[in-house]
Amino acid sequence: MEEVGIDDVARVGGKNASLGEMIRNLTAKGIRVPSGFITTADAYRYFLDSTGLTAQIAQALKGLDTSNLKDLARRGKAVRTMILRARMPDDLATDIAGAYAEMEQRYGKNIDVAVRSSATAEDLPGASFAGEHETYLGIRGVRDVTTGIQSAMASLFTDRAISYRVDKGFAHEQIALSVGIQQMVRSDLGASGVMFSIDTESGFKDVVVINAVWGLGEMIVQGHVTPDEYLVFKPMLGKAQSAIIEKKLADKSKKMIYAKGGGAGVKKTKVVSTSARDRLSFVMSDAEVATLAGWAVEIEQHYSEKRGRWTPMDMEWARDGKTGELFIVQARPETVQAERDFTKVTEYVRTENSKELVRGISVGSKVAVGKVRVILNPKDISKFQKGEVLVTTMTDPDWEPIMKIASAIVTDKGGRTSHAAIVSRELGIPAIVGCGNATRALKTGTDVTIDTTGSEGIVLAGRLKFKMMSHDMKALPSPKTKVMVNIATPDIAFERSFLPVMGVGLAREEFIIASHIGIHPMALLQFSKLSPKIKKEIEHRTAGWHDKTAFYVDNLAYGIAKIGAAFYPRPVIVRFSDFKTNEYRTLLGGEAFEPVEENPMIGWRGASRYYDPKFKEAFMLECHAIKKVRDEMGLTNVIPMVPFCRTIEEGKQTLQIMASVGLVAKSLAPDKADAVPVYVMCEIPSNVLLADQFLDLFDGMSIGSNDLTQLALGLDRDSGIVSHISNENDPTVRELIAQAIKVCRRRGKYIGICGQGPSDLPDFALFLIEQGIESISLNPDTVVKTIISIAEKEKTLG
Repeated sequence: MEEVGIDDVARVGGKNASLGEMIRNLTAKGIRVPSGFITTADAYRYFLDSTGLTAQIAQALKGLDTSNLKDLARRGKAVRTMILRARMPDDLATDIAGAYAEMEQRYGKNIDVAVRSSATAEDLPGASFAGEHETYLGIRGVRDVTTGIQSAMASLFTDRAISYRVDKGFAHEQIALSVGIQQMVRSDLGASGVMFSIDTESGFKDVVVINAVWGLGEMIVQGHVTPDEYLVFKPMLGKAQSAIIEKKLADKSKKMIYAKGGGAGVKKTKVVSTSARDRLSFVMSDAEVATLAGWAVEIEQHYSEKRGRWTPMDMEWARDGKTGELFIVQARPETVQAERDFTKVTEYVRTENSKELVRGISVGSKVAVGKVRVILNPKDISKFQKGEVLVTTMTDPDWEPIMKIASAIVTDKGGRTSHAAIVSRELGIPAIVGCGNATRALKTGTDVTIDTTGSEGIVLAGRLKFKMMSHDMKALPSPKTKVMVNIATPDIAFERSFLPVMGVGLAREEFIIASHIGIHPMALLQFSKLSPKIKKEIEHRTAGWHDKTAFYVDNLAYGIAKIGAAFYPRPVIVRFSDFKTNEYRTLLGGEAFEPVEENPMIGWRGASRYYDPKFKEAFMLECHAIKKVRDEMGLTNVIPMVPFCRTIEEGKQTLQIMASVGLVAKSLAPDKADAVPVYVMCEIPSNVLLADQFLDLFDGMSIGSNDLTQLALGLDRDSGIVSHISNENDPTVRELIAQAIKVCRRRGKYIGICGQGPSDLPDFALFLIEQGIESISLNPDTVVKTIISIAEKEKTLG
């Protein structure tokens, strides 16, 4: 393997060329790559020519129509049988035996090896050939290795590989199969997984995504197991205390290990259940995650320099269970996002809602509609019709002939790097994987809508309307007024980071708490007081964390950090939690800690909770999360904001609590190096009338036009009866806003707006510009059109 590099794809295929490239160039940097030997494409052609198979195969495939699945299966089997029954030429068999003997001298007698296919058209941009050809694990002895090589050659003609080549425009005779015989990492006793140097869904390039399972990595690719997932922010690797911005614990109920026995050329593996401890533990330590992410950055950098352009990478890794050492066992260019034009942004927005039927991990960031077709057995794939939604337990490469004609794919099992996810991305169709119960919850023949625009994909009843909006970023003007974006949840942050905005004007903590945590913070702080039923559910949800409050702080920090990283180094204003009592009650354990209020909209919310003895400890957890994001993760672009602060005294008490955990407001300690800018929401008339005094405490204001309208006009926002009376364009509201902007500008403090008004009311946005607002934060779907109208308004104002 040391004798080849990525210039040798024509001789040894993409996989082997890449392994050789890394062994030659990256092992000196500490990246471990197991070595071995290669049978070349010339060896494959020599084998076929020597046995007369070249002509026989051409004749067997003549006139093949890959859409005729029965004919495809018959001919594919015939070709594979020819190859497996043919006798390996003696001189080639002798060379293989000699190369294997050399491996035994280097690594020890009876070494286990992986026999890995590497086609000469594999791992190319636009054609990954993911899982098309076979790999055989744990092979030992020269006889089984030789048989394994021949079996790998035969796998060039599996039904799926033949169909895939036809789809991609590759002639069968033009592609040869090289085989890599590689030292086996004992990940059956350890762990393994997949790693990308890019976010595979959005194309966001500043993260490394790592998936991990116990045992052999085939369980990820086959979709049998949903893996643990880790996100690492590249710019902070080696700079911050921790560059990990997200960790997700998965069930990992099964793992693949070696089995005793198994004939020549047969995968000697079996699937077993994992222990309860393994299911509830993260596969990797933070240090291992950082090591792998560092390797991913090095590998991406090397391949980008070698190819002369940015080349995000798709890698496989393994941890040896005997030595604890990590290895990279494959690296190839990522084949979907690398080809994307990031100056063009297409948004899918669902405009109707209906009953949610099932949800899972989102792949594709699109919306699609179609009739459900549940298929549990591969022999039934001939029933599938073009445009249907394929619903199955999981897919493997044998399913590709129907996957390419599906409008969407939904699976019970699998993660972001399962076969279904990889192929769906390449085909450009949305998929939801790892749903758990899709094959039971969805019925063949029913109309559904698939929405994968968030990190959790959802299947909804019926054919719902949606719109597609395409934007050319290069054609947009650059207004003087800062245009920012409101981010509802971390799930959409990477995708929205491509919008032409100056940062995030509002990220709401309560959305993160609801979607990523789901537990009332006081239930974690006062766990012993809860009922046995609630305790059991909390124990289940906090699995993987030794401390329940650490679970809350970490997951809140991960949600904030994901948004902070997406827009780094642009400012990201994060509002502390502003749940109302009725909303807090819906969280697990919430009923034990929340009163029932007649009108929670103007009740116990915002700053009034933070210093209250009944909630103060919970607020301190939020402060610890912000501190973790800024201090440990290095995301100092994250700016905390205090909502619904009714009085100056409330502001002082809130800032005192923040300071007690190390978040000292810059306005109160301008000379302190690590002081934090802290903003306050301007959403109560008192905030406007006493603006100067609030600005003595805080570093800026963000106008919340929804609440300011409610309180200025005496409306209940939740009441449909009086909602028609007025909106942000009311003269009273405008007067208050104009006054707030004037005071902030005079004091040289930040003033922006993050309410719904500018998104819904274009003339209101233009009023704000006339008043000299510094920034306007909009809902993502209104950013482009509002930028255009703001630029036009600025022209008229000179």
